[in-house]
Amino acid sequence: MGAPAERPQFERALGRRLGGLVGVAALAGLAWVARDVPLALGGRLAGARAERAARSPRFRDGAFHNPASTRTMVPEPGRNLLWELVFGKQKRRPSAAVPLLRPADAPGGTDQSRELNIIWYGHASALIEIEGRRVLLDPVWSERCSPSALVGPRRLHEPPVRLDELPALDAILISHDHYDHLDLPTVRELLASQSAPFVVPLGVGAHLDRWGVPAERIIELDWSESHRVGGLEITATAAQHFSGRGLRRDGTLWSSWVVAGAHRKVFYTGDSGYFAGYAAIGAEHGPFDATLVQIGAYDRAWPSIHMYPEEAVTAHLDLRGGLLIPVHWATFNLALHDWSEPVDRLWAETKARDVRLAVPRPGERVVVDDPPAVDGWWQSVA
Repeated sequence: MGAPAERPQFERALGRRLGGLVGVAALAGLAWVARDVPLALGGRLAGARAERAARSPRFRDGAFHNPASTRTMVPEPGRNLLWELVFGKQKRRPSAAVPLLRPADAPGGTDQSRELNIIWYGHASALIEIEGRRVLLDPVWSERCSPSALVGPRRLHEPPVRLDELPALDAILISHDHYDHLDLPTVRELLASQSAPFVVPLGVGAHLDRWGVPAERIIELDWSESHRVGGLEITATAAQHFSGRGLRRDGTLWSSWVVAGAHRKVFYTGDSGYFAGYAAIGAEHGPFDATLVQIGAYDRAWPSIHMYPEEAVTAHLDLRGGLLIPVHWATFNLALHDWSEPVDRLWAETKARDVRLAVPRPGERVVVDDPPAVDGWWQSVA
């Protein structure tokens, strides 16, 4: 290798060479990861899909609209959201691992025609087991909810099961096209491992179409439209939110969902602010055996598009719901509140208003007719 005096020069040259190789490898890795970013942005309305969207009562001037005016960034004098994000004192990650469970076997001896169980996998991803059928909601299994695997909100816990461990599905529901509800890698895997149709709001089919989902597996619905699958009636209902991937805003519709069998009914809010439409949905489609209600990622800067926990309880009552199961919390940091604040506030509100509540650990099966007592499990890891 040479005399001792020559080693520093050799080591510097070797370091430069290795550094260059590492830099090239990093750039190559970045290019490999980034190759799917344009694809992850999805498709655009065109052709027959655009013509159908234009006929929707919710569509005008090239975009979908809420029935009432909403503002997604309400300015507050003296408040700096970026400063709060970087220097805020909120506790946005748990101190210990979020406890995960593998779903236990469904209870035996149950009349399948009356079956109703819910498995929450984290964030808004959940499985409805209803009258012998299986409906998957907003599946996101990726490490980040982002078009990129390198940047964007990262999971606070792993998925409790792998996608290939899911049972055979009858339908896959998507509430809207935001990255924490519609995920390209997850769709790709479900496309390969399942045969169920994707039931989505108007326009969202453009993303699925670009990602290779065959037309016969894409069912697009406007609000108040229904699709029957395996004895279930799945109905798109109103929500107060917005949509868009990349720079595109509101080119696709957002929706809540009613999943109704012959005897049991479930409602899923998707993402939504509180609005009078919940009472109308409850009057038309309720009562519901269970509601899955968004409780997290709220802030006073966007009060009309995500519900506060107290509003979630009011929505549940408006819907004429039986058991309330909170979703959209504990998995991704999408707001400035403490990670566990939504469920703490929800628990207090349900006790004050005598509302039945179940707060499952990720992966835990909730038997709606015999739910587990709320034990505050999240407080042990908060």
